[in-house]
Amino acid sequence: MDPPRTSHLSPRKKRPRQTGALMASSPQDIKFQDLVVFILEKKMGTTRRAFLTELARRKGFRVENELSDSVTHIVAENNSGSDVLEWLQVQKIQASSQPELLDVSWLIECIGAGKPVEMTGKHQLVVGRDYSDSTNPGPLKTPPIAVQKISQYACQRRTTLNNFNQIFTDAFDILAENCEFRENEDSCLTFMRAASVLKSLPFTIISMKDTEGIPCLGSKVKGIIEEIIEDGESSEVKAVLNDERYQSFKLFTSVFGVGLKTSEKWFRMGFRTLSKVRSEKSLKFTRMQRAGFLYYEDLVSCVTRAEAEAVSVLVKEAVWAFLPDAFVTMTGGFRRGKKMGHDVDFLITSPGSTEDEEQLLQKVMNLWEKKGLVLYYDLVESTFEKLRLPSRKVDALDHFQKCFLIFKLPRQRLDSDQPSWQEGKTWKAIRVDLVMCPYERRAFALLGWTGSRFERDLRRYATHERKMILDNHALYDKTKRIFLKAETEEEIFAHLGLDYIEPWERNA
Repeated sequence: MDPPRTSHLSPRKKRPRQTGALMASSPQDIKFQDLVVFILEKKMGTTRRAFLTELARRKGFRVENELSDSVTHIVAENNSGSDVLEWLQVQKIQASSQPELLDVSWLIECIGAGKPVEMTGKHQLVVGRDYSDSTNPGPLKTPPIAVQKISQYACQRRTTLNNFNQIFTDAFDILAENCEFRENEDSCLTFMRAASVLKSLPFTIISMKDTEGIPCLGSKVKGIIEEIIEDGESSEVKAVLNDERYQSFKLFTSVFGVGLKTSEKWFRMGFRTLSKVRSEKSLKFTRMQRAGFLYYEDLVSCVTRAEAEAVSVLVKEAVWAFLPDAFVTMTGGFRRGKKMGHDVDFLITSPGSTEDEEQLLQKVMNLWEKKGLVLYYDLVESTFEKLRLPSRKVDALDHFQKCFLIFKLPRQRLDSDQPSWQEGKTWKAIRVDLVMCPYERRAFALLGWTGSRFERDLRRYATHERKMILDNHALYDKTKRIFLKAETEEEIFAHLGLDYIEPWERNA
């Protein structure tokens, strides 16, 4: 095993900041012709104004260097509406209508979304009545809402799929993955938590000032953020992407059934491509790995929501054929609202007979084998009955009965053509996980199998803040020495003293 890396960021040459005249947008680069933005330099400074102007223009916004009567939106920072109006009076610009006066947060959100976002009260600048129309003053505009304190726990943050900081989170995801490959757990967690908190922010990080008060951003992390702001990329991320070991582990672990130990073995043997691995006669592959190689091209392509829904219909048909009262729920990323994934997970539970439940997954496999819908499966029996207390490990696997399989999805089960399907192919291999849990444990299992960093932090929060132990099976109160019952996810959140967060807000 390679020792964890201890190298620091190499010294870099700073790029000179553009502090002179701003370059105008090219007409062909403008996407939103009816929106004309002017960024007020007052209290903002030349450098930050130039940086925001460049970012906005890259996204297709028309940003004027000079104030004119064509401007529709004036963006300011640390100025009230009255301050801006007073400045406008000095300029003596005659406009057909008064432009919108907005806080810089509106423009930052527009840049993050890549399109104009709705102007709300939190964006509009406060205008005193002295500057309002005396005949019809109307209501005062709402001041910007103060930014609430951000929690270190993902389970106390609402994280949608609308990521305003992808340039940073992509970098930290790569660094976390590299640390995982090197089994450097502490650094891996550092980068994962940094990516997680940045994904939850409702604004784009533009300057280092924007990182103040945000948890999980240590000096190492902030150094990388600063470098990306200044240079557009991280030298450390670039080095990782060019690292032969990272590239090899990334490739090897993309094969179904191949983990870190096998990847390490193949790397040390000198393999760098899958074709070399497959052609090596001395290597012995597990049944899972053989299936992974056999259906590799399909399995490394993303699963679309349409494909997941088609699989869902077939899963429900098969389950209900043997257990009509069963509840079948699609979990994982698709439950969190994702349009793409790498596999499809299902949680199955029934208020009926326990004996029928124990045989269900095997019966489903037998049925699908007769229909030619199973390419590979591995049935793992339940060890749930042997448990006494929930697991203290945040990433511990649960003990429910489950089946890991490669499903053969026929093309005719889809309403439309899918981009990942090869011309003329009549089926696609898709990774599917089926989990069977006791009915009284369904809320805990559903919460756990919905996944992401959110669920891991929920366990961490339970342990460190509530003196409880939470896993996919149960919630145990160590102080009262009792198990807390819950029939829904909402009840689990209530036991932990947390506001309920919808699945689509758990993309941490």
